[in-house]
Amino acid sequence: MTNLHERIVHMVRQLNIPVIEVSLVLSKYIRVLIDALEAKAIESNEELPPRLMHSWALEEEIQTQPKDFNFDLEKVLSLVDGDRMDILDTLIRTTINDEELAFVDSLLLMRQWEQDVRQRLSLVESPGQLFSPMELPEDH
Repeated sequence: MTNLHERIVHMVRQLNIPVIEVSLVLSKYIRVLIDALEAKAIESNEELPPRLMHSWALEEEIQTQPKDFNFDLEKVLSLVDGDRMDILDTLIRTTINDEELAFVDSLLLMRQWEQDVRQRLSLVESPGQLFSPMELPEDH
């Protein structure tokens, strides 16, 4: 797990990946992992815990801040760098597969990243901020 986290951190820093692109890649992997785990749970006649199935709560002060703006979603999506997202996507997929990481552990790591990204997105006040590189502290 640590290796996957470290590789994501390194790639985000190296390629200066914006928060919107990290968000889109994480969203894809969360869906993929949930689908795989749900299939296994159905096969075993079990249920997945809410901690896996749902996004984690944001900090309280961030949750209550109302925002009044509109982004043209199509325009925002047309500006993302597909190649950079493919690199991050490939890194996550190959790390999970090559190291044979458990899907539950991988999903928990993706949920941690998702929570961080969602907190950053909640602070965005203009479309340009979506494309600011995701800055990570040294101890991240």
